[in-house]
Amino acid sequence: MAPHSIRKPTPLDLSLMLFLTLIWASSFIAIKVAVLETGPVWLAAMRVAIGFLVLLPWTLYRGIILPTSAKSLANLLIISLLNVSIPFMLISWAELTISAGIASLLLGTGPLLSLIFSHLTTHDDKFNTFKVIGIILGFSGIALVVGHEALQSVGTGAVLSMVAVLGASLCYAISGAMIRQVKDIPPTRLATLILGFATIELIGLGLLEGVPELASISGEAWLSLLFLGLLPTGLATILRYRLIWAIGASFFSLGMNLIPVFGVILGALLLSEQVALTTWIALVLILSGLMVARTAPKDETKPD
Repeated sequence: MAPHSIRKPTPLDLSLMLFLTLIWASSFIAIKVAVLETGPVWLAAMRVAIGFLVLLPWTLYRGIILPTSAKSLANLLIISLLNVSIPFMLISWAELTISAGIASLLLGTGPLLSLIFSHLTTHDDKFNTFKVIGIILGFSGIALVVGHEALQSVGTGAVLSMVAVLGASLCYAISGAMIRQVKDIPPTRLATLILGFATIELIGLGLLEGVPELASISGEAWLSLLFLGLLPTGLATILRYRLIWAIGASFFSLGMNLIPVFGVILGALLLSEQVALTTWIALVLILSGLMVARTAPKDETKPD
């Protein structure tokens, strides 16, 4: 059986990437609201459990497909750790110290890492001039968004938190390349399995530190948890797996460049913060990077 080959992104793919990035950008605000009341481990556990329960009925209807070997099982367990459990905990823990905006900015380091891992681990998602130029344009936009003021706003005590977010970005890059290696499980059912494994991992870890006082969690925090479970965890996991399978991890990761921009814009809408001119310039650079990376080299031939 010939290996699955990615295709050129369609307008629908780009629209789904935009929607997904907006969901993820808004998740940083929801995490900031809930993590102070739940703690990072239980926040991650509850949002993942909600996402799993959302996907489970459809998966049961379609039929669960379990890994057929110890190697496949181990691969799925590693993906669940790197794609869900570890990054969710790292980001939640980081937001105890740093702002949601800074967290979203730092997560924008992912595309270059994903491009490298995809180049090393796939047969059809390799470097080309346009992808490299797209990455450079995207990171130029991120550099503008971060800027001198954003860096100054982070105290020295938050260095570990920043490293944690960068670690989460690395986890996403590695797991993005691994997801395309799973050939025998459709994306939605794969997402359900991954969230199921992550739920067990996170609840088990949470029990080691004790059950939180659920009755003391505010309504605002519960709404944030529900939002995190339904959209950034449940729906976003399906869309992420489908898009990576269809268009490749490196192009998909370029959409993460928009997370910092949307994070700043949402902050302006929700917190009445003024959006600097550099943010709009960054948006133009990032969108330009997406379009350039989408361009196929002239000598590129279609896969069989």
